[in-house]
Amino acid sequence: MTPRIMKWLSMAILFVGLLAQSSSIYRIVLDLVVCVAALVVFYQAIQSEKYLWAIGFFSIAVLFNPAVPLTLSTRVFFWLDLSCIMTFAISLAAVRSEPRLSISGIIAPHRRIESL
Repeated sequence: MTPRIMKWLSMAILFVGLLAQSSSIYRIVLDLVVCVAALVVFYQAIQSEKYLWAIGFFSIAVLFNPAVPLTLSTRVFFWLDLSCIMTFAISLAAVRSEPRLSISGIIAPHRRIESL
C-alpha cells in the first residue's frame, strides 16, 4: 500500500509544481518527496523483477536528489515534472507487488489466501 500512496503523493506535488511558482522551500520539499517516492517504487520494481522500471525510477531519484539539486530552466523543469507525473501514473498499473500469502497459503500453495 505504501508505494501506491507515495505515487499519488508525488503526482500531486509535481502537479502543484507545474501550476505554482516554486519557491526555494517548496522546491526542496518537492525534491525530497519525489526522490523518496522514486526510491520506494524503485524497490518495488526490483521486487517485481521489472528492471527497466527500476532503472527509470532510479533515474528520477537521482534527478530529484535534494542533497545535490539540479539547476534547470523553468521550461526544462516543466517538461521534467510533466514526464515524471506521467511515469508515476503509468507505474500505478504497470508496477505492482504480489500480495503476501498467509501461513495456510504457504503450507498449501494451491490455496491462494492473502494475509490480513
